[in-house]
Amino acid sequence: MSDDRDWISVGHVDDLPEGRVKTVTARTVSICLSHFDGQWAAMDNHCPHQGGPLGEGSIEKGEGGQCWIRCPWHGWDFDPLTGAPPGGHEDTGQTLYPIDIREGEIFVGLEPEPPHERTVTDVMVETMANWGIKRVFGMVGHSNLGLSDAIRLQTLEGNLGYIGIRHEGAASFAASAYGKLTGRPAACLTIAGPGATNLMTGLWDAKVDRAPVLALTGQVQTQVFGPGAFQDIDLSQAFAAVSRFSQTVLTSSNHAELMSLACKNAIVERDVAHLVFPDDVQTVPSAADARGPEGRTGGHTVTPSTDDISKAVEMLNAAQRPILVIGHGALEARPQIIALAEKIGAPVLTTFKGKGLIADTHPNAAGVLGRSGTPIASWFMNEADLILTLGTSFANHTGIERSKPIIQVDFERMQLGKFHPVALPVWGEIGAFCEAVVPALSGADGKPDQIAELAERWEIWRKEKTSRMAEETEKGIHAFAVFDALSRLAPEDAIIACDVGNNTYSFGRYFETKGQRVLMSGYLGSIGFGFPAGMGAWAATQDFDEYKGRKVISISGDGGFGQYPWELTTAVKHNMNITHILLNNGELGKISKEQRAGEWPVWETGLHNPSFAAFAKICGAHGEKVVHSKDIASAIEKALAVDGPALVEIMTDADLV
Repeated sequence: MSDDRDWISVGHVDDLPEGRVKTVTARTVSICLSHFDGQWAAMDNHCPHQGGPLGEGSIEKGEGGQCWIRCPWHGWDFDPLTGAPPGGHEDTGQTLYPIDIREGEIFVGLEPEPPHERTVTDVMVETMANWGIKRVFGMVGHSNLGLSDAIRLQTLEGNLGYIGIRHEGAASFAASAYGKLTGRPAACLTIAGPGATNLMTGLWDAKVDRAPVLALTGQVQTQVFGPGAFQDIDLSQAFAAVSRFSQTVLTSSNHAELMSLACKNAIVERDVAHLVFPDDVQTVPSAADARGPEGRTGGHTVTPSTDDISKAVEMLNAAQRPILVIGHGALEARPQIIALAEKIGAPVLTTFKGKGLIADTHPNAAGVLGRSGTPIASWFMNEADLILTLGTSFANHTGIERSKPIIQVDFERMQLGKFHPVALPVWGEIGAFCEAVVPALSGADGKPDQIAELAERWEIWRKEKTSRMAEETEKGIHAFAVFDALSRLAPEDAIIACDVGNNTYSFGRYFETKGQRVLMSGYLGSIGFGFPAGMGAWAATQDFDEYKGRKVISISGDGGFGQYPWELTTAVKHNMNITHILLNNGELGKISKEQRAGEWPVWETGLHNPSFAAFAKICGAHGEKVVHSKDIASAIEKALAVDGPALVEIMTDADLV
């Protein structure tokens, strides 16, 4: 048989017994293949009633031995040879496809594939790529198939990268971490209903930590909007609180403009933008052009007022013991901040979210301030007579002493004096502020030598940290031993994603940064962040030259890793170069500690765990278990050398943090 059709193999005659039907796919066409009375037939797999899969149905014998293919959903019947129904319902008939069997192989003939017809979602995904969105984390499903295909086409063009996850919560955490690291949004893709709601925790993490994210959720068809339809919830209402921008895509929408507004809100506002895609709208033809950011955004430098600069210089020059406290909002101004600190000889303390913004090896570094911090930072906070805060949010975990004179600099005016008055609130970009004041500062001559004091305090603290190893018993390894080894072995340019729990407090106290970037669930403090955040960071190393080649390290406890353990298979699938350090103490150790501190009985915090190292191996990753302190360094060193996902499970004592 020869004509202009495309003949596509769909299997072998041995694959389908007599009297059976099955679903096969030729190109992207879903076909019901049937075998009955020694005959073979192929028809459109979609029942015209509600799209039921005929290939999952059955062959039924009627009067006179007539064979019928019966839809498994509602029992509609079709003649496999003609596609016609027996009557009694709408006489639509089914499309039939010719079959050719060659040496036992079954071929189905399709008309030559027509050129792709441009759709609404093609326009929107192209616009998304034009705005610089490079990565999508998500799950393909029944209510986002049109949108997914548009994303597929852009990945084939090399304009997007796609990572299919195992749980939508991991997608939003990965996107949040990606935004925190790069300042640029990634997208997360889900179906309607539960897929969309599973995004919520990661999106709230992004929102409260000011990370840009684009959420793309499928939705039921517009004609069945409202209570009662399968997987239909009001997504606009559900996402109203978590998103700065949330809109439903309609056939009448200006589609390129709608996506442009979503991208602009995510980027400029550093927030969550959300678009709802009804199933039927996704494949509506469109000849519209995609758009991009040209002419849509301006410069972002906000220069502080001359009066504020003059007052700040006067206060800094008069202070005998000034200190700097820097938060995550100071990320882009690190060189200018360090130049200012060096000019006036001031210690630089960081919030926990700001850990790593100045290397702990720098002479001006005082470590983290607050509950997850060092006694060095606390000492200098107590001794200070002026505090210059840069990009901090004054979270209660940080403990900035409000009774002391404070100069607060922030680009967002609502952050200035948000919780209490400060001596001098300065509106402006932190880098611009530093560059404006440094030339007028008098320096540190004639003032206490705080840099020498810093060196002394670091020596005292390092001796105390080392002495804590004497507390270790056979119950488990001391957290200090873990982070002391990691401090020595982690590459200086590594990206470190930290989870929530005892492991986090210990990391803040004991790990000494040398230039690494640290990612964490800051204001939300969500357990489970660590490993998905590592996935987001790894994606950034693939998407941006500034992060290429950098090692990604994620850290969690056993409770945190247990939230999204199957994402390890995602990491294996994509050969993600992530080293995960898992501190296993067999319980929700932070909660046990809080119960004891509050004089509550310790209750329901114990965990039943597998061997996580063995689990890693089963998933196809490198896994190693450590039960003695002397083996930590070699295990971490070996894992860091793996070109792919690796997990080091370290058995720790929940009381030694």
